[in-house]
Amino acid sequence: MGARGGRGDGGGGEEATDFEVGIVVPKLSRAAAAEAGDDCVARLVRDLEGAGLLVERVRGVLAEFIKLSAPMGILGRAAAEMQMKKLTYIGMELQFEWEQVAAFVRQPDGSLFSWRERFTCFRYLIYGIVNKTNSEISLKFDDKEFYWKQNESLLRRLEDEGVVKLVFPLHEEVKRKQLLRNWALNWRDFTWQPIDEVYSYFGTKIATYFAFLGMYTRWLFFPAVSGLATQLIDFGSLQWLVLPAFFIFVISWAVFFLQFWKRKNSALLARWGINYSFAEYKASANELEPIRHYLSVERVEEKKFDDEPAEKRRLQRNEWSGVLLRIRNNAIIVLGIICLQLPFELAYAHLYEKTETEALRYVLTALYLVAIQYYTRIGGKVSVILIKYENNQGEQSSADSLIYKVFGLYFMQSYIGLFYHASLYRDILRLRQVLIQRLVVSQVLENLIENSIPYLKYSYKKYSAVRKKRQERESPSGKSVRLSTRVEKEYLKLSYTASIGAELEDGLFDDFLELALQFGMIMMFACAFPLIFCFAALNNVTEIRVDALKLLVMLKRPVPRAAATIGAWLNIFQFLIVMAICTNCLLLVCLYDEEGKWRIEPGLAAILIMEHALLLVKFGFSHFVPEEPAWVRANRVRYVAQAQTVCSQQLLRSISKLDTKWE
Repeated sequence: MGARGGRGDGGGGEEATDFEVGIVVPKLSRAAAAEAGDDCVARLVRDLEGAGLLVERVRGVLAEFIKLSAPMGILGRAAAEMQMKKLTYIGMELQFEWEQVAAFVRQPDGSLFSWRERFTCFRYLIYGIVNKTNSEISLKFDDKEFYWKQNESLLRRLEDEGVVKLVFPLHEEVKRKQLLRNWALNWRDFTWQPIDEVYSYFGTKIATYFAFLGMYTRWLFFPAVSGLATQLIDFGSLQWLVLPAFFIFVISWAVFFLQFWKRKNSALLARWGINYSFAEYKASANELEPIRHYLSVERVEEKKFDDEPAEKRRLQRNEWSGVLLRIRNNAIIVLGIICLQLPFELAYAHLYEKTETEALRYVLTALYLVAIQYYTRIGGKVSVILIKYENNQGEQSSADSLIYKVFGLYFMQSYIGLFYHASLYRDILRLRQVLIQRLVVSQVLENLIENSIPYLKYSYKKYSAVRKKRQERESPSGKSVRLSTRVEKEYLKLSYTASIGAELEDGLFDDFLELALQFGMIMMFACAFPLIFCFAALNNVTEIRVDALKLLVMLKRPVPRAAATIGAWLNIFQFLIVMAICTNCLLLVCLYDEEGKWRIEPGLAAILIMEHALLLVKFGFSHFVPEEPAWVRANRVRYVAQAQTVCSQQLLRSISKLDTKWE
């Protein structure tokens, strides 16, 4: 049974949602559970109910599960106690007050809190159960006895003792099935997605990824059609102008795509009631913590004037030591690429040239991609270790540093073999064959690994659990053993984590990395194989549904993360456009230099002029498209005016009270 019902209204409705959080504890035998009586798990359940949560205990095959739900009033009061900031209808982020709930902006689905805000409130409630007595409390579980200290979180204590194995978000079955039907299994609408529903269910970060993927796929149809025409149509005497014209179109397309994405991103945030500037502030809150600490009232009162220069020197010293640490770590990654990865890549390129048959080349490419995946993941784990020693301020800063380092490793892994073929042989047809093999094999392998491994691991865990249950002979003889509870099936599924660093990033790291590598390949070698955009568009249409299916069926519901934009990945896409201008100009030189000699001729001169012109286009067109729609800008201006009016009125009332008091 679930605690189901409509969401509370602004007047303080107390209806609960579906169960949204699960807690996993070890399962005792029925005899041991009967003897244990009042153990620490029973106390945890009582305290959770005392906090206002709706609790249901489920006994599974492998473990016992505590499912939690909460009335909207409980979540609202928790948000107020946490001093959670929410957007109001005048455009200001203010501290949430349950009694003034009508002043705060609702979500697109009409609910008061977003999924991330609800999950944050749940964690506050369940980890906020502390020992408020004046002494330690003895707790028991099975044969273990330990003590719950004063002002200590009960859940933290149980996690440390191994009693609580996991706290994780649960799928809401009604919404999950609705998204499966309208999104993951909806193949009729190629790129359409219910982004608002995805945002309500998964949160801002995942919804932003799918919005970007959908827009990127739709925009790919333009260069795909253009590339198809370039390959199939004979332009006669103008054929020599076709590839340069296609190249100019592709670069312009990429620049405008990223600019229009910024507009769409700002429009989505406005529609979701997310204050972009405040989201940036929250992302950098940890970065500002030393400065806030320095400027705090208490420290200002205690600090003498003579100490301020010393404090400034300390902050500057910490800042530059962080810069030097990042430079050192980046140098380690670059040396690792040069000394370890570069010889491996060149050896593959050499073996590829020595292999005579196409079938063997596909096999060699597949083996190489599998091997290099593991090599690069090792490099990614080394990057995670290095980042821990950097002076990064906040989780987002560390995540961005990780993205840049790991992308550098994958950049070399993905493109150095192609650069080798392009520079050594200067043969467009040979390069085209390598591109087809790389694109087809890499996309097939990625989709196969991405979707088969979670399913196989889940199936193995389920089989092991059932087999263990049968060996224990706890069930009656001849009775079949199976996982009958949905919460246990979710528990056995894999988490949505990055392959190289679950501490800093979630599974979107791998998904964005795959998109960035594909974007780099189709852009940097566009002139060698214009049809590559068709392959990318078809792959991404499938990728939308496969990624949705993975999140809804194969993995646990991800923990929501706050992210207003795609972050560092936008800088990487911008970098790849610049690289594409350089590489395609070099490819076009080969068309004018049939003898393989690099001579300054009108053709080469024209390519060099085009390169400089396209760089100007890249950095010039960015200013032609506003980064936010006019209606978003108008709303923001109106909100600022309203906020100034409210603040002015409050200030005048305060001054009037002071004048009255003085009289």
